[in-house]
Amino acid sequence: MKLGLIPVNVGVENVEQMVGLARLAEGSGFESVWTFEHAIVPLDYASKYPYSPSGKMGADPETNFVDPLIALSHVAANTTTLKMGTGVNILPQANPLYVAKQAASLDFVSGGRFMLGVGIGWLQEEFIACGVPFEKRGARFDDYMAAMRKLWSGETVEHQSEFINWQGFKSYPKAPALPVVMGGNKGKAFAWVAEFGQGWFAPTTEPAALAADLKLLSAACEQQGRALSDIEITCMWTGQGGQESIDALAEAGADRLLIPLQALGPNPQEGITRLAEDHIR
Repeated sequence: MKLGLIPVNVGVENVEQMVGLARLAEGSGFESVWTFEHAIVPLDYASKYPYSPSGKMGADPETNFVDPLIALSHVAANTTTLKMGTGVNILPQANPLYVAKQAASLDFVSGGRFMLGVGIGWLQEEFIACGVPFEKRGARFDDYMAAMRKLWSGETVEHQSEFINWQGFKSYPKAPALPVVMGGNKGKAFAWVAEFGQGWFAPTTEPAALAADLKLLSAACEQQGRALSDIEITCMWTGQGGQESIDALAEAGADRLLIPLQALGPNPQEGITRLAEDHIR
């Protein structure tokens, strides 16, 4: 089982802390570190976070939310084997040309260690602040993914749509094999993973819920002529329950478990070392 940590870019007090966590993870045998993304945290918001009973995200407006791609570029420069992923970046509120260029560049400077995790977003107030319509974000997501794959191919890009007008250019460094991990289990999430994804970020820590969702993802893959085994499955793990809980999630279908840093207690460095001793070394 691959083990990773999330998020290395949120709530950090300084860059030394962020890099230190990444280096400790790498030295302890963890496979990857991941980020969360919000460009802003509103003082108040009516939008409901879909994966919490409270409808609120677990961060105050004053929480340091270091931009994921900038944070991971710094992590890449200070590690050698550690993989890194965005879990997840909010694609429809961003410029797809810049996202694709930055992702390919991070893949390049990290030596192919980057995984681009993307989702459609839920925080309408953030879309408004970005100057992007909240409506049609699903259609925008579809279109952006198709267009970005063209840009990563290294071929001449031609893509005209309701949202994009790209023609007659190339973008290098190319990244035709860049893994895309898609998050969520609402709406068209499984159809998007089956069509565009190399991985799925499951918003659950429960084996039964994971197994149930994977049946839906398997059906979506069949419609695309793909096997579920083509998709790498990532989900959260609280670090509790020992090897038995790891085995249960593996049996349900997980390939990678991400441990929230906040679940490791007031001293995450000690928690990282303890988990490595118990489950990696």
